[in-house]
Amino acid sequence: MNGKAARPTISDVAKAAKTGKTSVSRYLNGEQNALSDDLLGRIERAIADLDYRPSQMARGLKRGRTRLIGLIIADITNPYSVDVLSGIEAACREKGFTPLVCNTNNEVDQELHYLDLLRSYQVEGIVVNAVGMREEGLNRLQQSALPMVLIDRKIPGFACDMVGLDNIQAATTATEHLIEQGFEAMLFLSEPLGMVNTRHERLRAFRSTLERYPGVIAENAETPLHEAELIDNTLRQFHTRHRGMRKAVISANGALTLQVARSLRRIGLSWGSDIGLLGFDELEWAELAGVGITTLKQPTWQIGYAALEQVVRRIEGTAETVREQLFSGELIVRGSTSR
Repeated sequence: MNGKAARPTISDVAKAAKTGKTSVSRYLNGEQNALSDDLLGRIERAIADLDYRPSQMARGLKRGRTRLIGLIIADITNPYSVDVLSGIEAACREKGFTPLVCNTNNEVDQELHYLDLLRSYQVEGIVVNAVGMREEGLNRLQQSALPMVLIDRKIPGFACDMVGLDNIQAATTATEHLIEQGFEAMLFLSEPLGMVNTRHERLRAFRSTLERYPGVIAENAETPLHEAELIDNTLRQFHTRHRGMRKAVISANGALTLQVARSLRRIGLSWGSDIGLLGFDELEWAELAGVGITTLKQPTWQIGYAALEQVVRRIEGTAETVREQLFSGELIVRGSTSR
């Protein structure tokens, strides 16, 4: 036999207060002026005696509001996603919403499952960090009529608010810093470009900046995040091809920067002396690794906060045209790119 006491219901409160469920509902909905002082006292005592706690979900559904925001995160282990989530959660607290966080782990089945789940919970809006999402999941997103804001990635053919980094400004700043530091050959290393606009924009800005410096060698390569041997070979060959020149690697995101740092250690190259290294995304360990790693810091907390603010504006019915809100990056210079 289950010894757990049954949770008291509104019917239990009504019975204890010797009244009907309608009167208890009025009390719970703030309509106390419609009730006599005697009845108010009986309902209050019954609620206290029974330790009755109304279901916020049920009350919200009755009023057509759940105050729930769905968050779909492609990879919650990514430091970028963790910082973005912190900003979203702060904005949710301030605006009276509760976030439901779904980590898809870059798996399309999970993406589709969570989209259906969030609809069943009747979330009022969705914020999506879609960098790792597959096309099938993105297509399902487009079919949703829910207010939605994308973080860090646009979806081709989908008119939707987006909040993220000004990739052109950030990549231009990073590349020009390496030129000022006297590097003569540069490798822009990213995960496979696919349809991810952030990677394309950063690469395009890297190349267009170096077009103004014809004496500097510009190369780019794509490597999956966890193919260590391929990353080793790519970096080793780049270093060998340009022996005798000052050379540097730009890593397109924080997760890749970690793999590049590990690879350089494996193949016996030191950043700051044998090769330069600059990574997108500030990392907690970047200042502690060797002579320190130069990073292009994104205002991730602010990006998350702004994304939640924008989805709330959509929930509240703003008719403004689709917005693309871009934030500037900040270069944090350390020993990995010193002269």
